Amino acid sequence: MRVLKVAAVGSLLAATALYAVNVSACTGCHGQQFERKAMGVSKVVKDMSHEAIVAALKGYKAGTYGGAMKGLMAGQVKNLSDADIEAIADLIKNGSKAPAEFKQEAKADEAKVIDINKEAEDPNLIKQQDLAAKKEIADTQLSYRNVDLMDEKAAPPPVTYDRPAPGQAKRFARAYVNAPPMIPHSTEGLLPITKDNNQCLNCHMPNVAKSMGATPIPPSHFTNYRPTTVYKNGELVKEGKVVGPHGELGNTGDIKLAKPKKMNKLYPGRFNCSQCHAPQANVKPLVGNTFQPDMPDARFKAHSNLADVMNEGVE
Repeated sequence: MRVLKVAAVGSLLAATALYAVNVSACTGCHGQQFERKAMGVSKVVKDMSHEAIVAALKGYKAGTYGGAMKGLMAGQVKNLSDADIEAIADLIKNGSKAPAEFKQEAKADEAKVIDINKEAEDPNLIKQQDLAAKKEIADTQLSYRNVDLMDEKAAPPPVTYDRPAPGQAKRFARAYVNAPPMIPHSTEGLLPITKDNNQCLNCHMPNVAKSMGATPIPPSHFTNYRPTTVYKNGELVKEGKVVGPHGELGNTGDIKLAKPKKMNKLYPGRFNCSQCHAPQANVKPLVGNTFQPDMPDARFKAHSNLADVMNEGVE
């Protein structure tokens, strides 16, 4: 939630107000008219009273209110003043939609992706470092701290992960075909993922992703590609074949292709989203990147066909 200074008094401003509150960061989860349960679990905000909205926002800020959404909402309201909170409640209860210009901006951004590698691919940076022509590269040329690797006294520069709220961020372009997409939005209140709490699923499950403006979890994540393994009659059996010196398989590495097993739920091996999908820090690139992906179609910058090509090249 941001606060934007305005020069004129409009229908959304109280007579003495100097600022209008931008609630576009809220509507990605709560809906344009706050008609949705955010991530499928929150209250429907438009049905709450002005007083209840104010109390909830102040409670989130103080850490005294909220259940599953507490961590996420705390990050969204931490910089709001009491006046901001009152203005947000007024805006919601006045029945106003999110400002038209923000909706138009969000719609225009849907088709865009950000190339997070562009700065690292700067020809001037690559030419200046000229790493490809060097036989040896010092650790100070690759170090994030730019000091000797064994120097334990020098601290790395500070890192920030200041990104827009979920539902408000442009997607990051994938680094190569079917690369795990990086997380473009703030993860404050969303991490760490635990066995009892994975808030990513509230927006990215295929049945809700479109309505949330999120990237749906692909079919590959609902498929078990690992070989079926059982212990039977004192023998280790994989994909129906006995493993061992006297078995049909000498060792597990002899399995070239396990039969994919489609599931009606997320495969447990894919549950820890942040193991592959990571938030991106606001840092300057240290090393020029000369890698050029084989990207046959621009759509692969934002989409995956991994489930269709998983076994490509495997005999």
